[in-house]
Amino acid sequence: MSTWASMKRFIPFLKSDPLVAVIRLSGPIASGARAGLLNDQAVAPLIEKAFRRGKPKAVALLINSPGGSPAQSSLIAARIRRLADEKQVPVHAFVEDVAASGGYWLACAADQIWLDQTSIAGSIGVISAGFGLHDLIARHGIERRVHTSGKDKSMLDPFRPERAEDVARLTAIQEQVHQSFIDHVKTRRGSRLAENDDLFTGEFWVGRKAVEVGLADGIGHLVPKMKEHFGDKTRFAVYGPKRGLFQRLGASVVAETIGQIEDRALWARMGL
Repeated sequence: MSTWASMKRFIPFLKSDPLVAVIRLSGPIASGARAGLLNDQAVAPLIEKAFRRGKPKAVALLINSPGGSPAQSSLIAARIRRLADEKQVPVHAFVEDVAASGGYWLACAADQIWLDQTSIAGSIGVISAGFGLHDLIARHGIERRVHTSGKDKSMLDPFRPERAEDVARLTAIQEQVHQSFIDHVKTRRGSRLAENDDLFTGEFWVGRKAVEVGLADGIGHLVPKMKEHFGDKTRFAVYGPKRGLFQRLGASVVAETIGQIEDRALWARMGL
């Protein structure tokens, strides 16, 4: 920002150039303190600053996420909507590589969603994955011992054979979460959504196809689109996570490595 532009902010009778606050939301969505994760605790300070500093004309979400935790997605989106309504500030989402599953949940917090020609959007569904290791441990003579005070306390134990009642219970939980996701998308996108049987099946679309089914409002990039809305003198303030000292020095290498493998699995679902 130039010295003159900075001074204009403090001179009452001079009109400041329009400000757009940019919040970068990049990475898998999950609770925890590991670097690169999106969750409400990590991004709340960024979101609060973006809406409260400098009286922005709009807030832009720069999204690149394959999804993750439904609860954290919902918490972040709810915070964005609360502040947008409180401050009466429009919100635009700009998708980079992907806004899928929980990433699309975040995008729907915006009033308008913009994609690149190659952006992936959608995957409105719920997934749960795991492993069954009971045959493996049996072959090695290992006996699993679990003692509970409730018959369902050990649901979907990967070291015991899968039970039909456990699968039915998990499916019922997933359907509840899926319906919450669907309700959120319908509330935010409304009549812009096309009549398409695949819209809520977990299917995803690329670029203009995503626009055609109503998941986005058009093809557009952050700077030119915001200048189109607010003028060529629009200023941008970017808010993104900062890495702590121990993260920069490579602390907790084992945990970071395991986390990165999990992250890659999420991205790989989108072919990325």
